Order: sequence, then structure tokens, then C-alpha cells
Amino acid sequence: MFNRNRKAMLADKLKHIKLLLLDVDGVLTDGSIIYNDNNVETKVFNVKDGLGIRLLIEAGIQVCIVTGRSSKALYNRCKNLGIVHIFDGVSDKAAILDSVQKQTGVSAGEIAFIGDDLPDLSLMRLTGISISVADAHKTVLKKADMVTSSKGGMGAVREVCEAILMAQGLWDEIMERFK
Repeated sequence: MFNRNRKAMLADKLKHIKLLLLDVDGVLTDGSIIYNDNNVETKVFNVKDGLGIRLLIEAGIQVCIVTGRSSKALYNRCKNLGIVHIFDGVSDKAAILDSVQKQTGVSAGEIAFIGDDLPDLSLMRLTGISISVADAHKTVLKKADMVTSSKGGMGAVREVCEAILMAQGLWDEIMERFK
């Protein structure tokens, strides 16, 4: 009974989401950071997460990035996906919420945030729904409204995108495009 009520409450929250806010390292990636011999940073992104993001954007749901690090690889990936709001080099993630709301016109209660580690906790408590990836820090897992079954960088973002689209009754229409 409790589990069914929790799922219904989660679906209701997802119904009202107008913006998906994403951490990067450990969420859009598996958390690995690769440097080559020329000290150039490389990140590996999951193509399935990318399609989920594109489907959200095409459905009119905004996607933004908030991350403590900065990288050219991230900017290239965001450009490719159509993500225009990127908040990088952020040490206090909760402090950017006002900027996110002003730039997007979306209230905090209409934002879903996916995080994985301790710096994400401050923002998780301020958004409409807080989500953690399966391999998040144990404290983040406990504080999340939703925990993905997939690990960061391994389809977790796609899982959330699909859950939002299903909750909002958009999934069947999207599936028709692929038949």
C-alpha cells in the first residue's frame, strides 16, 4: 500500500515538471574524468541519455545544467543536444536556483533535479522533485524523492526523461513517431 501511494505521489510530481536540471559528473557521466597527455579533459556521455534529453526538449520541457566543474566537452555536448542554460563552476548549487528560475521562467516546484553527491544536497531540497542516480552517495539516496535503477552515465537520465514524459501523457505520442 505504502509503495503504491509513493508511486502515485511521484507520478503526480512528475506531471508538473517543466524543467529538468542536471548535475554532470556522476549523472550525465559515470563520474570518470579522463586527461590525455596534453592535459585535455575528456568526458564520456551516454547516447541514450542524449535521446531522452532531446525528447524532453522537443516536448517543451526545458533542460538545464548545473555543475561544479567546467569543460569544453560539456559545452560541446550541450550544444549538440540543444541545452542552452549551463551553470558551471558552481560551488553552491542552491545559490543558482534564483538564476535558473529567472532565465527559464519556471518555478522551483516545477523543477526536477538529478544529483549524485554531497554538493547536490542543498539544491535537492529546494526543487519540486529530487532524484538521485542508483550509484549516488548513500546520503543523497536517502534524501531523494526518486532513485533511478540505472547508474550515472549509464541511462539514468533517460530513465527520468521517460518517466516525466509518461507522467505527462506524452509518451504514446512520442512512440508513434518511431513506428
